[in-house]
Amino acid sequence: MNIELIPAIDIIEGQCVRLTQGDYTRKTVYESNPAKVAKEFELMGFKRLHIVDLDGAQSKHIVNSETLRNITTTTELRVDFGGGIKTDEDIQKAFDCGAEMITVGSIAVTQPELFLQWLDRYGADKLILGADVRHGKVSINGWKEDSEMELLPFLKTYIDHGVKNVLCTEISKDGTLTGPAIELYQQIMAAYPHLHLIASGGISCNQDIVELEKAGIPAVVFGKAFYEGKIDIQELNRIMSV
Repeated sequence: MNIELIPAIDIIEGQCVRLTQGDYTRKTVYESNPAKVAKEFELMGFKRLHIVDLDGAQSKHIVNSETLRNITTTTELRVDFGGGIKTDEDIQKAFDCGAEMITVGSIAVTQPELFLQWLDRYGADKLILGADVRHGKVSINGWKEDSEMELLPFLKTYIDHGVKNVLCTEISKDGTLTGPAIELYQQIMAAYPHLHLIASGGISCNQDIVELEKAGIPAVVFGKAFYEGKIDIQELNRIMSV
């Protein structure tokens, strides 16, 4: 199996949580110590971790930087971090706390010039373009607002400027355990076959990940399915080694 497997930790008030469809009122707390969860992922053999500062996404600035630091200082995981990154200070704080990559979404919609400055300053290997989609439009600020930006033109703008990594979340699928939006991801890969696309939202079982790989999707983020015991890591490792 060639698809890159990326477990996710979403953080509210320093706790490991998952939301359903981005709704902060539909929150499940899975662990009070995210660093403990990160260590467990590392011991399972994962090399990469996706962290979302949900408090930061709402507050429009990084909130859980110390939780990020705890994870990066107690594991060897390659961490990509997103949520609340709106300023130069935010992005530098995330890197200072050990993030290897940064996921930026809202700023790419609301302040494209700033995003392009960051892309130039830090390089395409350090930035992930976050494209959170609802009804075909890109959503921003913790999914609280829908922009008028259509997904594929939005991606094209930045891919033309050198973006290599895109994390695309289909909001209607996120946290629902109803299966990923494979057709959406196939559309993106058909348009941009060399893109490192990270699929996010709706993963419900091992077979969903297998189907994403069959569809040619390079990477996948999963969270709730793991926390709910619907992903069998041993079986996944067996499939990966085939």
